[in-house]
Amino acid sequence: MKPKTNLKETETIELKKSTSELKEAIVSIASILNKHQKGELYFGVKGNGEVVGQEIGEKTLRDISKSISDHIEPKIFPEVVEKELGGKKCISVEFEGVLRPYFAYGRAYVRIGDEDRQMSAKELERLILEKNRTFWEKEFSDRKLEDVNEGAVKEFMEKANRAKRINFKFSGVEPTLRKLNLIKDGKLLNAAEVLFCDDNPFEVQAAVFAGTDKLTFLDIRQFNGNLFSLLEQSKTYLKERINWRAELGFEGRKEIPEIPIRAITEALVNSLCHRDYANPNTNKIAVFKDRVEIYNPGQFPEGYEPDDFIKGEEDESILRNPLIANALYLSDDIEKWASGLKRISDACEEEGVRFEFKKRKSGFVIVFYRSEQKTSGKTTPQTTPQTTPKTDELLLMLIKKNPRTTKEWLAGELGITVDGVKYHLKKLKGEGVVSWRGSSKAGHWEIKEKGANGK
Repeated sequence: MKPKTNLKETETIELKKSTSELKEAIVSIASILNKHQKGELYFGVKGNGEVVGQEIGEKTLRDISKSISDHIEPKIFPEVVEKELGGKKCISVEFEGVLRPYFAYGRAYVRIGDEDRQMSAKELERLILEKNRTFWEKEFSDRKLEDVNEGAVKEFMEKANRAKRINFKFSGVEPTLRKLNLIKDGKLLNAAEVLFCDDNPFEVQAAVFAGTDKLTFLDIRQFNGNLFSLLEQSKTYLKERINWRAELGFEGRKEIPEIPIRAITEALVNSLCHRDYANPNTNKIAVFKDRVEIYNPGQFPEGYEPDDFIKGEEDESILRNPLIANALYLSDDIEKWASGLKRISDACEEEGVRFEFKKRKSGFVIVFYRSEQKTSGKTTPQTTPQTTPKTDELLLMLIKKNPRTTKEWLAGELGITVDGVKYHLKKLKGEGVVSWRGSSKAGHWEIKEKGANGK
């Protein structure tokens, strides 16, 4: 019986009977790189997994490596090693590269299933445009080191340390950002600006509309700040504008939102993580009478559908902003690569909430359909206000209880970030509800009576 391996040809694995198929192998490597940025190839194994072995001379490995380097542009430097499979000598080639598009013998190919297909002019143009956008976050920012919010970096590091996803402590802004690969040649990268600079051009627009279209709005806001602040502001905005219901049980009163908060959080993180920051358009949150839409100006990866990730058919995340995504992973805002859409799906299905993912030419939208209640035999959207206290009200209650409190203590009590506390305090100060009296170290908060009463 001829020996076989568990290997089979996929979108990232190619099998070749021998080095006589070296030219075809090089085409496969370029094809896989253009689709997945990394892969494996074996000489000495047939396409069905049967191991036939490969003669390996003194120069065989070196010649393969040189041929790959000579005939693929941009150049790659694969790891070519001898490997024993099924008791026979074979050759393993592991390769990776992010400088797409890759050309083999002057032509661009793409992997479709286990086959290599030459790219069309339109596909090649899209890949070149995508490449330019992908590396936007790695370009130098106009911001300086002093523009970085040190508190935001410290808070990020605390979260990352608690999650055990970073094995070093905060040791100053510059050394910390350098270890996170957010500084190069002493200059901030665009990713650092998005993540930790409050003064940046990126924003989130949020609005509540009276009906099911955008004709009449009841409220409109514009959020600015670093990415973590934008996330907190957006989450607070939605939590305070969706409906909640109360359920009584053995453990007491439980407040339940019409849309799972973990689904909302995942959608907001997805929106900020995968947006196209080179696009002048902005992230948007729209609350309608019958639904909530979260939009980001970043098109869904070409050739993929949301169901590919929900059903687990794809477990590799297609990252537009790998540095930003990595930071969100380290801070525990992303649980696992490529799991966001599935987590949204699972949370909504568990609570019986209808949702939809929409691919648009201008970006990507996550839609949550709002809960309904029956009235006089008719099904109408639920319009009762939420029953839980708003964050502003809770903040005022805590300040009244402890006028000399710190922002860090308030953040811990409310379960939000320090940036979230700063956002609410700034709003309350602007409304004349709260003020700080005395020095920064020995002062206290004062609340106007109408603010304390929540009127």
